[in-house]
Formats: sequence, structure tokens, C-alpha cells
Amino acid sequence: MELVREDLTALARGYALLGSGGGGATTMLELILARADVWPVRVETASALDPATPCLGAAFVGSTMLLRERMPGADPFSPLLAAIERWLGHPVQAVCSLEGGGMNGLAPLTLAGSHTVIDADCSGRAVPSLDQMSLFVDRVPGLVFACDTGAGGVAMVEPARAVDAERVVRSAIIQAGGVGCAVLGGFTVGDLREHAIEGHLAHALQLGQAFLRHAADPVPVLAAALGGEVLAEGRIVSASPSSDDPHVNAVEIAGLSGVVHRVVTRSETLAVLSDGLLVAAAPTVIVILDAVSREILEVTDLRLARNVLVLGIPAPAWWSARPDRLAQVVPSAYGLTGLDAA
Repeated sequence: MELVREDLTALARGYALLGSGGGGATTMLELILARADVWPVRVETASALDPATPCLGAAFVGSTMLLRERMPGADPFSPLLAAIERWLGHPVQAVCSLEGGGMNGLAPLTLAGSHTVIDADCSGRAVPSLDQMSLFVDRVPGLVFACDTGAGGVAMVEPARAVDAERVVRSAIIQAGGVGCAVLGGFTVGDLREHAIEGHLAHALQLGQAFLRHAADPVPVLAAALGGEVLAEGRIVSASPSSDDPHVNAVEIAGLSGVVHRVVTRSETLAVLSDGLLVAAAPTVIVILDAVSREILEVTDLRLARNVLVLGIPAPAWWSARPDRLAQVVPSAYGLTGLDAA
């Protein structure tokens, strides 16, 4: 598969949809990649390469909103790549995405000039925690993270437990100022075949192309073009934080037919209820659009009196293939009880 510069907008829209209201805006990386001298980009399938090929994943971690004030340098992952290769003792020339939703879906393309880009992803949608990456969920051994600590410093962690990666890397990123880069190594292309979501970049591109073609069409037509369904349509009348977790918000939507919809969000949109009945929940990708402009909204964009559309797009089948995988992305994994789909 070959990507050309003209594919960038559609690819970014696809990853914005798969952000499920989170993952960070794609705008910054769109602007960086639009000027990059990497096009066209050859994207390989995992099955096309030797399974022993070492691979790495690259991502921005922390509050992506801070990147509007703290723009990354021209080669933000370079110190981390060097640290990973020193730790492993050999070069790593292949890269995949760690989080295939929001801005991080585009992150591997920043390395396309030096690395082979693999069409495989470790989440298939935006997720808030590093231990939710598929390689950690499936307990692939030997993984190692490198991340920023600030002032040019690099931290390395080889976690025995998945949660240690999340806690240590998150602490380092906080020390670095709240946002930074991270690189995961210690796995191979063969590991991706078994423990990652293959073809996700192609899926994001197809979603983005369908969205651009049908954004102005009637809502059912747009939903069908995305392979999804309409969950709600109406006007936001309230938004209130949970008394148990201030990071959780319940957004109430007055539906066009009198139905009361409630959208539950954290860093992503996690569930939708209509008249008190659960109609969709993570890992389903829940997309909220401005009903007028058809802008893809993040959870921070859900303001009072805004007219919105809520669509549900099926999650990658990888998550539902095993109960232990599914348990990592349903609402209860985020501390929300009573919202897991049956």
C-alpha cells in the first residue's frame, strides 16, 4: 500500500473518528506531515515481512492539548529511538502505531523517512492508558518503554507488570511538563501478527475517505457509509461531572423526538444511554459530530446548546475475540459500573 500526500486529510479524519472523542486533535501532525519530505510513504503489511524483524511503536503521551503551546521539535522521537536501540543492542527499522485513534495514529508517519511503516496498531481506537496497548494486554514478554523526562532526559522502563509501564511513564511525562514522547520496543513484526490489529491504517483511511465523501449527506447515509449506526441526535442541555470521579462527565442531549440521551465521557466517549437504556458502550467507537458543520468533536468540545449527532462505529474484532481482552476496554475498566454492554 502506498500513501501519497493527498491521502493525509482523509487519513487524519479517519483517525479523528477512531479517537471516540479523545486521542488529541490531528491538526498539528497534519501540518507537520504536509510539509515533510517523506511522500509517497510505502506501508507494509505484517505478513509481508520477516516475522523476526524488530519493530517499535511511537506515540505522544500526556495532555495533547499542551502541544498547542509546546510544539515538538523536528525530530522528537530521535533520542528515544537511540535509547531503545542501545538497550536492545541492535537497530530497529520498522515502526507501527501504538494508538490508532486521534493524533497518535499519524505518529508513525513522522518516522517514514527512516523506518518501514507497518500497517498494524496496538489499540484500534483511542485509549487513555499505556497498559491498554494490545502487546501488554496479551502479555508479550521483553517490552521496554523509553520516554521524555524533560530537559533532554530519557527514562527507560522494562516492566514486569503492564501497569508499571503506565505508572512510571506517566510519572516521567508529568515531570517533563505534562506531555512528551514515548517509544515502545522489544517486540517483532511476528508479535504484531498475533497480538495487534492488522490493517488498521487502511481501515482509518477508508473511514476518512467515506467521511469526506458523505459528511454533508443525511445522517443515516453518513452513518451507513462509515459502517455504523445513529445513536442520538439533538441539543446538549446539560453537562455535569460525576460525584465519584471528577474526570467523568454526563452530557445530556434533548433528542429530536423527545428522547433523553445521556453520553458518558472520560478522556474518550464511553457510553450512550437513551431514556435510561444503554444503547452503546466501549469498545464501540462512539463519535460525536456537530450537527451543522459535521466537525468531529472531542469530549472537551461538548458545550451547552450545541446541536450534535452521535454515531456508533464497530470496534475492531480483536477486542471481543477473548474475554480478557474485552475486560480492558469496557466502561468498568475505567471505574464506571453498570455500563458494560451485555
